[in-house]
Amino acid sequence: MVGIQNGILIYRDGVGDGQLPYVYEHEVVNIKKKLTEEIYKNGDLRMTFVVSLYREIKGNPPPGTVVDDAITLPERYDFFVISQCVRQGTVAPTSYNVIEDTMGLPPDRLQMLTYKLCHMYYNWSGTVRVPAPCQYAHKLAFLVAQALHRPAHRNLENVLYYL
Repeated sequence: MVGIQNGILIYRDGVGDGQLPYVYEHEVVNIKKKLTEEIYKNGDLRMTFVVSLYREIKGNPPPGTVVDDAITLPERYDFFVISQCVRQGTVAPTSYNVIEDTMGLPPDRLQMLTYKLCHMYYNWSGTVRVPAPCQYAHKLAFLVAQALHRPAHRNLENVLYYL
């Protein structure tokens, strides 16, 4: 098994297909620049940046299904994951686009890790549609917007009690 050592794996949600170049040029480039200036001064930064998108399909493949060829774009490093089982209607797979990868994690390991992270959201007994870090970010943004109406107190920046 390939381990993740000294690497940073970032999942980004809420991006449309047409926004991928913008996210790369503004977010990935700036994150890499800041990390190499502050932490990885020797240039040994290993980072993978994954963007998730939702797609509609027909039929219900089983949870854990991964598609990384045939319907994916040949010029991109992308894949689809079915993370949930639905009892009514049609399942919606999540599309993942890897727009930066210097960690060297094999695609099957990244896909497996992505699927397993969909099981790690502790406020729900089943799986969620996106990896837990994305779901926590959604929850935090919603709670801040609905309840605080101003920035949170600085002492709460590293506390997860309200998630």
